[in-house]
Amino acid sequence: MAKDLKLTKKDRISVWWRSAFLQGSWNYERMQNGGWAFAMIPAIKRLYKTKEERTAALERHLEFFNTHPYVASPVIGVTLALEEERANGAPIDNATIQGVKVGMMGPLAGIGDPVFWFTVRPILGALAASLAISGNIIGPFIFFFAWNIIRMAFMWYTQEFGYKAGSRISEDLTGGLLQDITKGASILGMFILGSLVNRWVSVRFAPVVSSVKLSDGAFINWSKLPEGAAGIQQALLQQGSGMALTDTKVTTLQGNLDSLIPGLAGLIITLICMWLLKKKVSPIVMILGLFVIGIVFHLIGLM
Repeated sequence: MAKDLKLTKKDRISVWWRSAFLQGSWNYERMQNGGWAFAMIPAIKRLYKTKEERTAALERHLEFFNTHPYVASPVIGVTLALEEERANGAPIDNATIQGVKVGMMGPLAGIGDPVFWFTVRPILGALAASLAISGNIIGPFIFFFAWNIIRMAFMWYTQEFGYKAGSRISEDLTGGLLQDITKGASILGMFILGSLVNRWVSVRFAPVVSSVKLSDGAFINWSKLPEGAAGIQQALLQQGSGMALTDTKVTTLQGNLDSLIPGLAGLIITLICMWLLKKKVSPIVMILGLFVIGIVFHLIGLM
């Protein structure tokens, strides 16, 4: 006999509220798995009636999970739909559910930081700080309420979007729709991550390629400048006209690389790390290796 189990709006609101504490039990082994399982409890109670079924569902959701805490909501929504379909007898196994979570969490992780940490929060913080500096007590309240309204609204509507999209995914048992969604999310996530490589990965080479003595008139003669504000004004004017700050022009390896392609060294290191990941090299080994290389290069004067 076909079942007709359905998550109510109240159930989905409970999941949404609990998902705000996704990082409440973060751990180094499986990261956000405890918070994820905690968020799924209202749905598990609604869909599964026996202790054995609920235990199996909790174990299923204690697998590794990690993404930006706010963009986890669409993944939660899709997972709710898959669990609902499974409880109603659809042939959806543990691997399918875990595959959806893993396939979406990686690409979406690259979207959360630039949107929330680097855009929304700084804008709200700047607005609130400007009011607070002027002595307006409303500044901190604006930041607190605006930030939480934005993030909670985003989490609710993206969870609902994922829940509705998840129903279509479960109907497409060939996986075509899921592949399209995960592929699109991967492209968007990789595009954003690629644009942030130059910001996040900083490599500075120390070696000096050449040092050339400049002729008189090509640099600012600080000893001949008048004292006080007049001297500062003349120095700025001379620098603006193209005069160097010192009597020696130093060309560094880093300067040459920046003139070729800014951030080239950071991009190369990122590509090497991606290649090593494809070769199944442990991230811990890579991190320790980068520490050792950085220390050695600093000691020999290369960085």
